[in-house]
Parts: sequence; structure tokens; C-alpha cells
Amino acid sequence: MHCCNLLLTFVAFIFCVISLCNGKPHIVVILADDYGYNDIGYHAKFHHSDMKTPFLDSLAMSGIKLENYYVQPICSPSRSQLMSGRYQIHTGLQHSVIKPTQANGLPLDNIILPEQLRQCGYDTHMVGKWHLGFYENSYLPWNRGFNSYFGYLTGGEDYYTKYRCWTKDCCGFDMDSNEGPTNETYGEYSAHLFARKAKEAIDKTDKSKPMFLYIALQSVHSPMEVPDSYLKPFEHIKDYNRMMYGGMVAAMDEAIKNITDHLKSANMWNDTILIFSADNGGQTLSGGNNWPLRGRKATLWEGGVRGVGFVHSEALKLPKPNYKSNKEMIHISDWFPTIMSASNCPLVNNTQPLDGFDQWQTISKYAPSKRSEILHNIDPLFTPLYTGTKFKGNTVRMGFDTSVHAGIRSDDWKLLTGEQGDDRWIEPPEWNQTESWVSPLENPEHPGFPTNSDPAKLVRLFNIANDPYERLEVSERYPDIVDTLLVKLAAYNATAVPVRYPPLDPNSNPKYHGGFWGPWEK
Repeated sequence: MHCCNLLLTFVAFIFCVISLCNGKPHIVVILADDYGYNDIGYHAKFHHSDMKTPFLDSLAMSGIKLENYYVQPICSPSRSQLMSGRYQIHTGLQHSVIKPTQANGLPLDNIILPEQLRQCGYDTHMVGKWHLGFYENSYLPWNRGFNSYFGYLTGGEDYYTKYRCWTKDCCGFDMDSNEGPTNETYGEYSAHLFARKAKEAIDKTDKSKPMFLYIALQSVHSPMEVPDSYLKPFEHIKDYNRMMYGGMVAAMDEAIKNITDHLKSANMWNDTILIFSADNGGQTLSGGNNWPLRGRKATLWEGGVRGVGFVHSEALKLPKPNYKSNKEMIHISDWFPTIMSASNCPLVNNTQPLDGFDQWQTISKYAPSKRSEILHNIDPLFTPLYTGTKFKGNTVRMGFDTSVHAGIRSDDWKLLTGEQGDDRWIEPPEWNQTESWVSPLENPEHPGFPTNSDPAKLVRLFNIANDPYERLEVSERYPDIVDTLLVKLAAYNATAVPVRYPPLDPNSNPKYHGGFWGPWEK
């Protein structure tokens, strides 16, 4: 009997390395942190950026680039929508990110993606940044569907020491796993570490099952840290943050190559669907760039929410030879139902209503998108960039308070309300390195860039199809469209749950928990 069991296990192993496991592909999702629209090679070369990503380019060019792809403007909201398939107004995460000292997290009544896939027979693993709450054990990733986890729980830390300070008196190590916290990786650069741990996760996957591997890289979030060996191609860039950022991008590109090479060595690559996505727009304060889009991370301008994304799969048969760029509207919340569809997995009972759409036919067959609308957000607690901004008079129009920070896309139209933060078009820093250089913002051959903007303007309307760079504000020209979109915002707002944004809890201090960030409530 023992020999028979061994034989059956061996047959299952052989079957899964030469074909799809039970008709289900391996799924690898790679999320890059604070990665700008103009910082991947296939965009950079058209917009004169010096960022180079030869391996990511090769994956995208032999896969499907998503060129009408949207994410959320900051970390936790994007990750929550990826994992839950739900808008943040429906999970209470409308405002800011989950702070390490807050008793907060993605609500437990959401049956998230790894839980769904595990019930469908997947072996589920995660490496990297969680940032969806950890104040109670029940919020930890290995208690939310991942069979294994190695990474950090908060929103950022030192790339080498894995040390994170919230205040000068609230500091600790942040490197955790389903086997307990550790500082044994002290000194190992994050991109190298997470590539190594991803390879270990691949090796320990149950070979009789399909694999789901979620890799949430630290790269290329601040702080600006990278081994010197990656900096040589960028030494000509005078802006320090941009130079360092270039090296960090190069290290990330190499790490992803190493992971995919390992999938090939494990005979899993040909049956893998790889999804690559940024979590939000680039942080221009830390070397990122979104040119020619307007704005940056933490804004609802296109530079904050238009994401880098692509899908690669050797098993994916492209519908036509020239199908390389998909320009259908896709949002990060769509990955939840799309992955379930691509995996031939039904949603489990008690799944919360989804805001995402199954876009598998859109990606694999170039069918029209099932989505014509995106709620970018409604955040009643948003803090204005211009602290002196005062909105006067009645700000309610068509049932929606237009002083509230919000944004919606419907077909070609995009409406923004309230104060929107940094609204500049920010050029790649490597451009402005000679005295004779003339900015496109000042060049008469590139008209239409406003030199300033009124922060007190409550309503702004753009036709993104005709004006993807948000140069021409047309709310006064199309008041009926403004009213239609305000009615939509009011309808969404009526479904919103209360904002989850608790006060900071001193009991979270790592000094009470062995010097590590981790759960502090029972």
C-alpha cells in the first residue's frame, strides 16, 4: 500500500509539471511599490526617461500590456482591492493607509483571494509587504488564506536592517513569517531577499496542486537604498533620488528575472499566468516619475491612479499576432474575479458583493471590457494640501457634497471634486541637466499645460480619451455631464460604510513585543 501511495504521488507530480494541475494554472502576482508610469522601459523610451527594465520589457512585449489600467493612489487601498475585489468605500479603508500603530485592517468578513483559491485546491504562498493590518492574530496573512508567508507587515522599512520607526520612541524590526518574527535576514538587500524567499516558496509548493504565489515587493518605495553595483548606468543623473531610484528599478528587474528563471527550472513556467502591477503612481518626492501624466502618488490625477500592468503566460494563446497592448478599461479590483475565472474556481459561499469584474475574456480574447466605470474614491477625511483652502457657500450639488475629495471615471469622462493635492506635470529629473534645456511646460510647441491651478475649484471635468494628460478642464462647458457624474457619486456614497481610521494605539509599540512589529490585541 505504501508503494502504491508513492506511485500515485509521483504520477500526480509528473502530471502537474507537464500540464495544468487539474485544469488550473499556476498564478503568480507581482506587485511593485510606488512604481511610476514612466519608470518601466517600454513607457520610458517613448517619454525620454532613463529608466531601464530589459527583463520586464521582454515579459510585457511577449505578453499583454494593459494600457488602460487603473490602481488606487496609495498602498493599503490598492492592496485591499486586489485581495478583496471591493472598492475601499465598501471596506472602510477610504482614508489614507493603515498605520502600524492603528488597530485597523481589511475587515475579516471579506473572504479574500488566497482563501478563495485555497478552497479551490491551490497551494497559496505570499512573500513581501502585507500592509492590510496586523493588530490581532486573525489579520495576519497566514490566517487569511496563505499557507506560508515571509515578509513585513507595515508599509515600509529599511531595505537592509528591516527596521521601522513610527516615531523616535516607537521603533522595531519588521520581518515576520508563519514561523514567527526574525531578524536573521539583517543586512540582506530586500529585492535579493524576497527573490530568494519566492524561490523557496516555489520549491516547497505541493507539486500535486496548482500554486498561487503573491509577491509584494518593497521595491521601489522609499527609503532610497540599493547596492552600488546597480548604480553605474544611472551615475550621469544629477538628481540623487532619481539616480538611486534607477538602481532600485534595475535591482527589481533582476529579482523578477531570477524568480521566473526558477519557475522554469521547476518546470512550472509554461503553466503559469504572471500578473505584474504597480500599486499606485510613482512618488515623485522619492525618485519616481509619471510623465506625461498629471500628478503623483496620493492624488486622483492620472499620475496617481494610472498604473503599469501586464500579463504574461506561455500558455496564453494571443487572439491575433499584433495583439500586444490591451486598451480596454481594467481596474485593480478586477483581479479577484479575473483570477478566479482564469483558475476555473467558483466563488465560495458568503463572498461579499464584488466591485471588480471578471476580465479574463478581455485579457485572453480581447473581448470588450465588462467595465465602463471606476470609482477612484470618496474620502470625507482627506486633508487638503493647501491648508488655507476654504470652500464657501453651499457645496452640495445633485445630492453630493462637492467639497469632499472624490473622483469617478465613466466611459471617457473623469470628474474630480474637492481639493485634489499636487496637480503638477512633473518631468523626469534627468531632463533638466543643461542650461540650454527648455522644459516642455514652457515650450510653445507643447501648448495646453496650465502654469497654475485654482485649489478652490470644487468640480473639475476631463475627457480622458481626448485628453489623457488632463490639460483641459471642461466642467463649465459640459454641466449636464457634471451633474450626471455627481448623481453617480451620490449613489456610490449612499452605499459607503463608515471610515475605519482609529486613533494611534500606544500598546502597538514594539518595545512591548520583543522589539518586533506585530499583533498587540488578543
